[in-house]
Amino acid sequence: MSATPPSAVAPTRLSVRDALAEAVAGMLRRPGRAVLTALGTVLGVGSFVAVLGLTATISAQIDGRFNVLTATEVSVEDVAAQQNEFAGPGFPADAEQRLRAVAGIEHAGVLWTVRLDSRTTVGPLPSGAGDPATGTAVVAASPGAVAALVPTLQQGRLYDDFAERGHERVVVIGSGLAARLGITTLATRPALYIGQEPFTVAGIVADLERRPEHLMSVLVPRATAEQLWGPPAPGAASVLIATELGAARQVADLAPLALRPDHPEYLKAVPPPDPRMLRSGVTADLSALFLLLAGICLVIGAVGIANTTLVAVLERTGEIGLRRALGARGRHVSAQFLTESAALGALGGLVGTSLGEMTVVGVCLVRDWTPVIHPVTVAAAPLTGLVTGLLAGLYPAWRAARVEPAEALRR
Repeated sequence: MSATPPSAVAPTRLSVRDALAEAVAGMLRRPGRAVLTALGTVLGVGSFVAVLGLTATISAQIDGRFNVLTATEVSVEDVAAQQNEFAGPGFPADAEQRLRAVAGIEHAGVLWTVRLDSRTTVGPLPSGAGDPATGTAVVAASPGAVAALVPTLQQGRLYDDFAERGHERVVVIGSGLAARLGITTLATRPALYIGQEPFTVAGIVADLERRPEHLMSVLVPRATAEQLWGPPAPGAASVLIATELGAARQVADLAPLALRPDHPEYLKAVPPPDPRMLRSGVTADLSALFLLLAGICLVIGAVGIANTTLVAVLERTGEIGLRRALGARGRHVSAQFLTESAALGALGGLVGTSLGEMTVVGVCLVRDWTPVIHPVTVAAAPLTGLVTGLLAGLYPAWRAARVEPAEALRR
């Protein structure tokens, strides 16, 4: 039998268990530094999970809001002047009654912004007296148009068909404009002047679900506005239609024909946009913006891990030299530091995933939303931290593997 030569040395091996044990020992040797190093990955992965979770949640909220408001709104524009300069007004006087005969319409009416000269003001006193609410628009709106705005009434009532037929001098204003004019109650039947014309404030609305910009306007019955200031300019008026859910596109096809059977081309119906395109557009914008921020956090975390691991290599040069002198090869030393940086990244990924989920749930609780987090996001986030740690540890591990034993021990 041949004996093993004395000079032969059994090859050294570094098992996965040993590499993990060395990585844990390295992190526990300086726990404060390990926590600060992993903090960048925690922020990056947490931002990643929070961004994707909030984007999915907001997309779901957009779908819900679209269904109840935008999907049931159709507007009809007067384009008669573009078709024929002698066509005259595009909407007939009985436009609201004609639209009531169309199936699928809940509320509909004509509205436009009244043209007033620069000297006409809106205030508690006639023009030229008192403190007017400068910049306040006067909007002529039929009762159906006011109902289509979906107002939330705070005081009083909305004007109706009786006020429209009787050319009543009544108005509806928003709560902000009422406070600006000093109107706090309707019990005293306060008056409001548009120029020299007095109007009784019939109602105060707290909110408008559609076209909330009219909260700072004065809503006047259509017939009253035409009697005082004349018909609208060509193309200035439009019809606002609130439809039943799912009937908007059918109503958009039928409305011009119902209003102007003689010249339906004088009117242009604008149906609601496709909800899938709206959702995908908003989701893409949100994802691009916030994922960029999450990526920046991950880069900062990777630089932090790389910097700390490189410092650890320089501090532990003597230890590395001793290991090499005892038989450890360069790949063993490299594997040790790679495992340590990967462990820091994975730890940061796990903590960041938890913080991201808590952020999504917290925002949803405050906003009264339903949280939506895809399982793929939760599964991929810790792996993202692990890969970040591995990439960050490549250069320090390469530096550690190149340490010469004799030079290291001499230092």
